[in-house]
Amino acid sequence: MLWFYAFFVGERPLYLRALLLSVSIIFSLIGLLIAPLVLVSASASASDTPQHATANVSDIDASKTSVSQPVAKVKVYRVGVLANWGYQKAKERWQPMMDYLSAHVPGARFEVQPGNFEELNQALLDNRIQFIITNPGQYLYLSNQYPLSWLATMRSLRHNGTTKAIGSAILVRADSDYRTLYDLKDKVVAASGPHALGGYQATVGLMHKLGMEPDSWFRQVKFLGFPLDPLVYQVRDGNVDAAITPLCTLEDMAKRGLIKEQDFRVLNPSRPEGYECQCSTNLYPNWSFAASEHVDVRLTKAVTQALLAMPADSEAAIKAELSGWTSPISQLQVIQLFGELNVAKDQHPKWESVMHWLRANQHWGILAVLLFLVATIYHLWIEYKFRQKSDTLVETERQLKLKAVAMERLQSSAILGEIGAGLAHEVNQPIAAITSYSEGGIMRLQAKGEGYEECLALLEKINRQSVRAGEVVHRIRGLLKRREAVMEDVNMLTLVEESIALLKLELERRGVRVSTRVSGEPFFVTADRVGMLQVLVNLLKNSLDALTDMPAGHSGHIEVQFEFLEHQLNLSLTDNGPGLSLPGDELMATFFSTKANGLGLGLAICSDVLKQHEGSFSLSNRNDGEHGCTATLKLKRRGSTAAII
Repeated sequence: MLWFYAFFVGERPLYLRALLLSVSIIFSLIGLLIAPLVLVSASASASDTPQHATANVSDIDASKTSVSQPVAKVKVYRVGVLANWGYQKAKERWQPMMDYLSAHVPGARFEVQPGNFEELNQALLDNRIQFIITNPGQYLYLSNQYPLSWLATMRSLRHNGTTKAIGSAILVRADSDYRTLYDLKDKVVAASGPHALGGYQATVGLMHKLGMEPDSWFRQVKFLGFPLDPLVYQVRDGNVDAAITPLCTLEDMAKRGLIKEQDFRVLNPSRPEGYECQCSTNLYPNWSFAASEHVDVRLTKAVTQALLAMPADSEAAIKAELSGWTSPISQLQVIQLFGELNVAKDQHPKWESVMHWLRANQHWGILAVLLFLVATIYHLWIEYKFRQKSDTLVETERQLKLKAVAMERLQSSAILGEIGAGLAHEVNQPIAAITSYSEGGIMRLQAKGEGYEECLALLEKINRQSVRAGEVVHRIRGLLKRREAVMEDVNMLTLVEESIALLKLELERRGVRVSTRVSGEPFFVTADRVGMLQVLVNLLKNSLDALTDMPAGHSGHIEVQFEFLEHQLNLSLTDNGPGLSLPGDELMATFFSTKANGLGLGLAICSDVLKQHEGSFSLSNRNDGEHGCTATLKLKRRGSTAAII
């Protein structure tokens, strides 16, 4: 197994390893299932072979035996008998026969094991009995499943020693209106069992000849099993309309004083010449003595000789209610009956054979089930690992594609950085000129004195905006060229007011209301003022754009909340727009935009600025049940070294 694994499995792909290991386990399981069958068969054959040679005592000198020969070990053989009158009566009837065989077959001791049809079938299957005494119906049924050897046929103690003494007598109450089988249409009938030749099958054969369908003729057939007495009692007590009994059951019970024969009537009666009992059906061969195939041929020969030599007046014959044994007679009549009934075939489900084998070989059955469970679990584990690896491969492939897209974006960003740096340089010159001209105008107007206040105020505004534009250009140029930001103490309350002031006209034009709420004691943060202003303006502009998409009549509102904690500031901007359509992480990816004309840079720049400040930036939908989006900025307090939480 290890060599197979090393050579065929060791360095193979995962799917091939799973396939080869599964095949290996299946073949191992088949081998383990076949081996017990071979071992059980071999052990059964060996166990039934006499282990000690037997010797004819009459041919050995007694003195030599006592001195030089060991005493032969006696082997026990069990003989199954059909207990049609109960287990105790069966033992009393057949034990003298077993004693007779033990005395006449050297080195063997025989014991009786009574049972019904099913019990004898199972005992023979489990090799718990080596011989069986039963009717030819059960013999034919068993011979279709287990090899049997027919040794002798019983000669009846009655009926002048005939070998045909099996048939059915259909009993009804003498005061009933039933005269023929036709009168039992849709009636309740009792019988001993479906495999009983005289107790059921002979009557079924008669019904077939009369054109009746046994399965539908009776309303119900009650199989009561053994002993046979309850069959007659059920008729007597009116619990059933009729009973199918073996030949002479009525006469035997009357002889024992259990019933009165005149209280019953036999349907379709006949009394063949020389017979003492009434019969309703044809008569079939008597009980026979059979041996299992596992029994040694020499032993079956000795048993057969002892049976054929049994005197009719011996105690064993008298107790067994027979006048001896004769050579096996033809079973053609029974075979023809079974051919008509189609009952000689093995009609029990295949799973019963499996269950029988499992009961006889429980340890192997349990091992097979455990191996099957282990193989199944291992197969499921292999499949799980295979799917896990497949999912990992799919995820890796997706990550590679994302990295390829990110690489393309980085290349675009590099190109954009080159262009942006040049553009910022070019734009910075006219902005510087505007700043210089506005400063010169302010100086001249201030020199001329009073009367130019309005022009002076206008020039001062132009100067402030040109200065701010220059700072923004420098900031963008620094971002594109990865220059370090200028950190200083910043009042975020003032910075938010400046951001709102920059967008005041657009907020008024769109009818959006902005409110501010502060909690905690305000403090300064260390930040790049231009960068943070750019972040705030960008977020306010995004909220404005989102509110523009709302239906007409919707009252837009943006709430800016300051939460001053011990070591950090949590600044959140919440709007009542439509909210996010995608996760925040995807929206913050570079060059990703949900706007038709968007470049996909605004949120990416905001995230980059917050990372430079060792802060955090996140986007999420509102969690208060209202529509809208919340952008949260977290910044450290000036001088704080604690991590952002």
